[in-house]
Formats: sequence, C-alpha cells, structure tokens
Amino acid sequence: MGVRTVRLDDEAERTLAAVRQRTGLTISEVLKRGLHAYAAASLDDAAETPYEVYRRLNLGPGGYAVAAARDAKAAVVAVVAAKHRR
Repeated sequence: MGVRTVRLDDEAERTLAAVRQRTGLTISEVLKRGLHAYAAASLDDAAETPYEVYRRLNLGPGGYAVAAARDAKAAVVAVVAAKHRR
C-alpha cells in the first residue's frame, strides 16, 4: 500500500468535507472511490479511435477540401489569388 501526499485548494477541501459529512466515509475512501470513478470515465473517453472522431464530425465527401490532393498546389495558388482579389 502506497502513501501519497495530496495538496487541495480551498474549494476541493470544502467538497471533500461535504462528501465526508454526507457519506461518513474516510478521506482515503472518498479519494479511492473518486479515483476509481475517474478511471472508469476516462476509459470510456479513451476508447474512441481517431477514425470514430472523424466519422462523428460528418464532413461529407471530401470534408473541407477545395480540391483533390493531387491538385493541392494549384488549389492553394487559386485560393490565395482569390483572397487577394477582394
């Protein structure tokens, strides 16, 4: 079993005291349960792959592309030229 030193700001101290008063748990037990809850929540967030994030964005065919990748250099020239004509 490890021993840790944790620094809490005033707001966190008040929250910890309120949780202890409502539940009757020790400081160690409150912190352990909080750590377990955070670990479970963070696993759900971390399980999403980059592909799933991209798919959720639903950019449609080609996303925000203004041209095909093979025409990228010409497209950049056209976009910059159009911007400077304004």
